[in-house]
Formats: sequence, C-alpha cells, structure tokens
Amino acid sequence: MKAVRKGRFFIIIIMEDTSKKSVLAMEGYAVRTKGISERVQKITVSAIKEMMMLGLSYPDAVSFGQGTPSFRTPAHIRGRVKKELDENPHIGKYSPMSGYKIFRDAAAKALLEKRGISANSDREIYITAGAMEAISTAVLTVVNPGDEVLVTSPCFPSHIEQITLAGGIPVFVPLIEEEGWKLDTDGFKKAITKKTKAMIISNPSNPGGAVFPKEDQLKLAEFALAHGSIVITDEPYDFLVYDNREFYSLTNVPDLKNQRISCFSLSKEYAMTGFRIGYVYAEEGFVNQMLKVHDAIAVCASGLSQYAGLEALMGPQECVDEFREEFAKRRDLICSYFDEISDLFSYQKPQGAYYIFPKVIPSVESYEFCIRLLKEARVVLVPGDAFGPTGKGHVRFSFACSQEDISEGMQRIIKWWKENK
Repeated sequence: MKAVRKGRFFIIIIMEDTSKKSVLAMEGYAVRTKGISERVQKITVSAIKEMMMLGLSYPDAVSFGQGTPSFRTPAHIRGRVKKELDENPHIGKYSPMSGYKIFRDAAAKALLEKRGISANSDREIYITAGAMEAISTAVLTVVNPGDEVLVTSPCFPSHIEQITLAGGIPVFVPLIEEEGWKLDTDGFKKAITKKTKAMIISNPSNPGGAVFPKEDQLKLAEFALAHGSIVITDEPYDFLVYDNREFYSLTNVPDLKNQRISCFSLSKEYAMTGFRIGYVYAEEGFVNQMLKVHDAIAVCASGLSQYAGLEALMGPQECVDEFREEFAKRRDLICSYFDEISDLFSYQKPQGAYYIFPKVIPSVESYEFCIRLLKEARVVLVPGDAFGPTGKGHVRFSFACSQEDISEGMQRIIKWWKENK
C-alpha cells in the first residue's frame, strides 16, 4: 500500500482517479464557466440531486435515488406546526442566531438521554438549517486552503464538495468492501500527514450502510489525538441500526471534546427532510467561531422548523420505533431481490441506514449504467463514482421508498436484465 496523488484527489491505495462529472452536463444541460469562480468550477451538484432532476422527466420512474423517507411527518409534529402558525405571533420572525433556547435545551436533553452526554445548551449547542449546513459551516470554520481532510471511500458526495469549496483537499481512505465496508484503521493511520487538518466520519455510513465498531472508532480517536486533527461527525442515521448491533459514536470519546464537532439532523429519524433542521454540539470555542459562518450563510434556522424539531425531540417516540421496524423490512425485501440477480450485482447487506451500494458485475461505467437504466427501465439509481474513487463500478440504492416501490423497481431491473444480458 502506498500513497499516490492523482488530480486533486489523494488516495491511499493505487487506484484510478474518478474525474468530476456532471450527469446534467452529460445529458446536454448548459454549464456556464465565464465569470464563475474557480472554487465553484471545482465542485459539482451532487449526482444524487442530478439523477433526481433527470428522473423528473420520466413521471413513471421508480426512484431509489434520494434518501427521503416515504413516511409522512408524524401527526404530533404536524400539529405543533399548525399550533405555532395559528398562535405564536413571532413565528414568522428571525430566531436568535444560535436558535431558540427551548430547542437547544431539548437537544441537550436528547444528547443526555440517548448518548449519556452532558452538554451545555447555552455554550455548546446551536441550531442549524439541517446537518448539511452544520457540516459545511464546520469545514469552512476549520479548513484552510491546502489542508487535507480525511474521508472514507465511498463517502457522502457532498462532503467532497464541502471540503473542496473551503479550499481543502479530500483524502480518500478506502473502506474494506468484502468485510461489509469496514473501516481500514491502518489506512487512516497511514493517511495522516502534517497537512491533515480534520477527518469527517459518517456513521452509519452512507452509501455502504456499515456501522463502525467501537474498537475501530477508538483507533481513529487515538490517531486524531496524536496528530491534533479535528473530528467532524455526521450521524443522521444513528437511530437506524439493524440486527441488534451496538452503535458507538466518536461524540462519546471524552478526550476528543476539544477536537470534535458533532453534527446532528432530525430529517431522517422523524421524516422531516423538508424542514431543514439540525444542531451542532461542540466545544464552546468552536461554537463561537462557527456562529460567525452560520450568521454569514443562514442568519438562523427557521423558527417554525425549530418548533417542529422541539416537538420531535420532546414528543412521543413511538414513530421512530415504527420507522426502524419498517426500514428493516425494506432492507430484507430489497436484499431478497438482489439475491435473484446475483449475476448483475454483488452486495454487502447493510448494517444500518437505508442504503445499499452494490457492485455492478459486468464491467460498466456507472454514470452510463444509471442513465441507461433510467431511460430503458424507468428506474432512478445514483452512480457510484460520485461517492469517491472506490465507488467506481458501483451504484447506490436507497430503500427509503415504500415496499411497493421497492418491489416494482426491482422487478423492472430484473426484467431489464433478462432482456439485455
């Protein structure tokens, strides 16, 4: 194993680089460069969003694309939204920059009850427009141009763009596919250099669906502490772990407190993706600096969404148990279909989250494969190349859709494969 540089990617094993591609550009959409900053030209719209946009041209398409739970936002949360709209005279106004205290207190209470973490809601928590804003703000706060940031490969595509937009260099550390997309702790150790500023860890992982064991994460914490690297955690699927696996978070490592920024989202756990609401838990010094970026980008999170989030955290939690049970059924259902077409896909059964990231067995270019499947079978997938170098030859399926859509979409793929293999 050795390090090689290819383009702007730093890869910890010898592998072919993944060039930045735009699905929309490939399909003939206009791309302007004149007058556009170099840093923006270096990034792309997420292939997840691009495939969803292309899918809109095919009204009969079944989508395994974006990870949007099919469930309706629970009734008690919708009821709180109606109540605030009708009765709260301040609901249409700005909230405090760090968010309403009542919601920050609720976030601190959730951390204590779910994670056993005692957080100061006035100094260590602030409310964001979803975890995406939280992570973007964290990266912009800590990364200087030329800094290296470690991410897994595959990783969530937006993390690559967030690092690049800040002038940083994504350093890809491949996960071990044949072991269920396991962390390669030796790879992380070898990837750390004097230029390493941070690492972003998404657990359970997207797109691989791995749940990283405690012992592996403690090794990452050890490396970060030894080198002074900042750890940014992204855990929107912490509630969704299958087969009685233990969930452990780097947020729970006490020694990391002064080097860790934890980003949380309510989107997936409570079927609230459109509310754009989340929060940051970090050391006070980080929070005070991040609030400057938060103010420049968002001013504040939506007040209405904050009350919806408050109700989500403090209200009945049976909905979360119901969602988790249903997602487990959907995972087993989609895997049963993959078993029927083992000559098209090989896959690792997800341990958490609601994604599966199979390898396409015939040698194909994943972007072209997804475009063809959309046009010929009316099924939306996401090309694996977007998730980092290790994603080459893979595609991502989200099984956040209904069981009916899973069956319809997979049957279309099976039919298409029988006709085209």
